Amino acid sequence: MARFRITTKMMKNSNGVRIEPGMTVEVVTQSMNNPLLTNGGQAVADAFMRIYGIDIKKAGALNMVYLNVEKLN
Repeated sequence: MARFRITTKMMKNSNGVRIEPGMTVEVVTQSMNNPLLTNGGQAVADAFMRIYGIDIKKAGALNMVYLNVEKLN
């Protein structure tokens, strides 16, 4: 299992969703691959919905332009 920290890099306001820089979630995955590239980033989208109540996929920010991915272990 691998644990990743995903942090927003910049502000974005799109489709009624506002993302601020520094919003952070942690995701645990079965694979060692980048969670944004695995299963369409669904684990990351679910984490942002659970913690912040925002749909990061709807905002169009579920990609490496807006998110920084850091492997923790």
